[in-house]
Amino acid sequence: MDACPGGWVAVVLRDGRYAGADADPALAALLARLPEAAVVAVDMPLGLLESGRRRADELALGLVAPHRSRVFPVPPRQVWEESGYEAANERCRRLTGSGLSRQSWGLALKLREANACREGGERRLYEVHPEVSFAALAGGRPVAWRKKSWNGQAQRRRLLGERGITLPDDLGPAGRVPPDDVLDAAAAAWSAHRIALGTAVSLPDPPQTTRDGLPVAIWY
Repeated sequence: MDACPGGWVAVVLRDGRYAGADADPALAALLARLPEAAVVAVDMPLGLLESGRRRADELALGLVAPHRSRVFPVPPRQVWEESGYEAANERCRRLTGSGLSRQSWGLALKLREANACREGGERRLYEVHPEVSFAALAGGRPVAWRKKSWNGQAQRRRLLGERGITLPDDLGPAGRVPPDDVLDAAAAAWSAHRIALGTAVSLPDPPQTTRDGLPVAIWY
């Protein structure tokens, strides 16, 4: 699954092959429509530390270099509990020594939504980063082209197709979602399949954990 304008989009695989796509404003509603999914990989930070930076983000940066802007360091839990950007930015500077971008803060509502689902008992959820997944699909080389560009989308769709994930031209209602979000959801689904098979890699290995003992890792 991937966050998108208006909510969330999902690409579903069965035996590693495309089996459908769906979208919904609410993550919980989308999860409820997929009761048979063994693993749900979501492109959203899952697991917020009480202090310091997440090791997962540092390791992911190394895999997408030199495109370091594709991964943002996730600050501690207290930052995301603030009610507005200015307070969150100030808290981030106090806790980490650096500020929080407005683009990162724009994820706050969906980040809280996804973490609330997992902390509420939805343990099928695993965090992924599509650019890390696409780099793995490309043999360890990050995709050079931006995901919103024609070349970038063509290359990402080709990489998925080479692994048997052929996205149809008509996705039904999910086809209203921007193409880069659909491709990110498909890369997440590839990683979910690997997690289900027990062949996925976690960054770090073993994962860090939250105060409640939940894993903090990016999987691919």
